[in-house]
Amino acid sequence: MNQSPLKDLHLLPKVRDSLTYLYAEHCRVDQDDKAIALHDAQGKTSVPCASLSVLILGPGTTITHAAIHTLADSGCLVLWSGESGVRFYAQGMGETRSARHLLRQARLWANPTTRLEVVMRMYRIRFKDPLPDGLTLQQIRGKEGIRVREAYSRASRETGVPWAGRSYQRQQWSSADPINRALSAANSCLYGICHAAIVSAGYSPALGFIHTGTMLSFVYDVADLYKADLTIPLAFKAAAEGPQDLERWVRRTCRDLFYSQRLLGRIVPDLQQLLGILVQDGDDTPWDDDEALPGGLWSPGEGIVVGGVNYGDDAQPEEDATDGGHDP
Repeated sequence: MNQSPLKDLHLLPKVRDSLTYLYAEHCRVDQDDKAIALHDAQGKTSVPCASLSVLILGPGTTITHAAIHTLADSGCLVLWSGESGVRFYAQGMGETRSARHLLRQARLWANPTTRLEVVMRMYRIRFKDPLPDGLTLQQIRGKEGIRVREAYSRASRETGVPWAGRSYQRQQWSSADPINRALSAANSCLYGICHAAIVSAGYSPALGFIHTGTMLSFVYDVADLYKADLTIPLAFKAAAEGPQDLERWVRRTCRDLFYSQRLLGRIVPDLQQLLGILVQDGDDTPWDDDEALPGGLWSPGEGIVVGGVNYGDDAQPEEDATDGGHDP
């Protein structure tokens, strides 16, 4: 897809220029001046969270309220995950406080016609050559299955790593073969970056168009756009080199690859194109300046009316931040 630059830097002030992610486990995280610091058995590591996109907290971590406050102010998404970042348990907030993109996503998702249009765009973008017109969704899914199998086979031939198919049990992680463990670790890193971009741009990670039923459905939709080019080749390379700490090697290599590929700078424009969203200069996003500002009120006849005012019997509503709005 075209890597067109974002125009409204107020809406997404840092995400495309941020570092990718940091995974931490078995440590304590606290505030360090205007940044955060990680403390473990090896000592203290300072982290400039203002330039960090997502912090993934694995098992054995504790974090202070002050550190969470600093991360939130910096627009850094915090994710709580299982070992090696394979399973996500909870998330923080992203950068924007506007619900405009979420409402657009929900409208497209709720209408079967527009949802199918987005699904078809998501599938078509994965192919380098244009697909013939008139294909059904089932036919495109069949071609997508062939494309993915060819990506696995090609990576296997190039690296010499045997490939017998995608197979592992989450309850018995260590029993999986190296290539399946590497794929899981690499994909979990990709999910973290996609998750951060989705939330930072104001979308819902749960409203997936292809995937459905989980709180990360849209994350899986978006991540599938990049797997064949990024995580599949990287995982096979990891399995071929056979590092002693496979999962850690994959995480570090993913971090460097995502940075070199400017992945964060690609995801949000890709989302805008998929969902038909145009970001223009001067877009009104007052909630990014004042997150306690009351939102509008929905009216079946008038559409959206002003919130934070007292709609009484008088013709002119009186300002009242506790009636029709929300508490700061």
